[in-house]
Amino acid sequence: MSDSASNAPLFSPLVEHAIELASEWHNDCYRKSRWRAEPFEQPEPVRVPVIAHLSAVAMAVARAGWTPPVVAAAYLHDIIEDPNTHGERMTSDELRELVGDDVTRLVVDVTEPKLDDAGNKLPWRVRKEAYVEHLTDAPDEALAISLADKHHNVWTMNQTLEQGIDIFTPAPGRTALSAGPEQQCWFLHAVLTEAATRATEQLVPLREGLHAEYRRLAHLTDTDAPAV
Repeated sequence: MSDSASNAPLFSPLVEHAIELASEWHNDCYRKSRWRAEPFEQPEPVRVPVIAHLSAVAMAVARAGWTPPVVAAAYLHDIIEDPNTHGERMTSDELRELVGDDVTRLVVDVTEPKLDDAGNKLPWRVRKEAYVEHLTDAPDEALAISLADKHHNVWTMNQTLEQGIDIFTPAPGRTALSAGPEQQCWFLHAVLTEAATRATEQLVPLREGLHAEYRRLAHLTDTDAPAV
C-alpha cells in the first residue's frame, strides 16, 4: 500500500466512499479550536467542523505519496474513536462491512482507547501511552496517518497560541485542551521517536512536518523539547 501515489488513479471510489462516511458520521461535530486566518476572520465565535481536520490529514497523507486505501483510512481515522452527535459509536466490525479489512485495520491502528471496560473515560496520559505502545507494532501506513493527524493537531494549536488565545485554560465558547504543554510535548516526542525508527521514504515529509510544529509548540509555551 506504500507505492508512489503517482501510479494511483486521480479518482478513487474507495476514497469517495470514505469521505461520504466521514462526513455523515461527524456531521454537526466540531473541533475544540476556533483558529481562523485573517481572510476568514469573523466577529462571532467560529466552530470548525471535524471534517475540516479529517480532510487536512487525508490531504497530507495523499501529498506524501500514500495510496487510496491509506487516504481513505485517513478520512476515517476518528470514526471508531469518536461518537457521532447521537452518542452512537462505530465498531470495527461495522466499519469492516463498509470499507473492507485493509482500511479498517489502519483505522484501528490509529484509534486511541478512550474508555475502560466499564465504559468510563480513561485519563489522558493512560490513553496516550496505550496509543504510543500500539503504534510501535503498527505498519508504516498507520504511522503515516498518525503523523499527519498529530501534525495538523499541533499546527492548529500553534496557530491559536500565536493569536494570543490560551488553549490550555477554559473560557466562554472554548474548551481547554485535556493536557498542558509539557504533556503535549511528551506525547509528540514519543510519536516522533517511533517515526525515527522507520525508513520508508513517504514518512519523511510527514515526520519533518510534525517535528517542526513540535519545536514551535515548545517555543511558544516555553517548554522543554528533547531532541528526536
